[in-house]
Amino acid sequence: MKSNNSKVIYENSDSGLPKSKKHIILEIVEYVPDRIVCKTVIKNHGGKLSVVSFDKGEKFCETTVKYDTYVQVIEGKAEVTIGTKDWELKLGEGMLIPANTVHCYKAKSKFKMISTIVRV
Repeated sequence: MKSNNSKVIYENSDSGLPKSKKHIILEIVEYVPDRIVCKTVIKNHGGKLSVVSFDKGEKFCETTVKYDTYVQVIEGKAEVTIGTKDWELKLGEGMLIPANTVHCYKAKSKFKMISTIVRV
């Protein structure tokens, strides 16, 4: 698996999506060959909600966030490592990643997820 975090494409990282407009969650972000795409839905003082797509073979590792993060798979399946424990998340499954914990997302096949960071 490729592990170059510079292969992440950030879209709407500051503004988020238009408010009071209907969106189809799976269409908010597209797959890009050999890339991870992260699109901000909303970001404010309370936290950030993003939709992320991972092409097959991509991974985003050795990351920590100073707040709890909830991730949920909305298409495909993901490998998530929290600390030293590996998990497989399938469509509809999610998990809470504790604040300040090293974690990694890996794509054996392409997948999409929602990532929610709540600042409290």
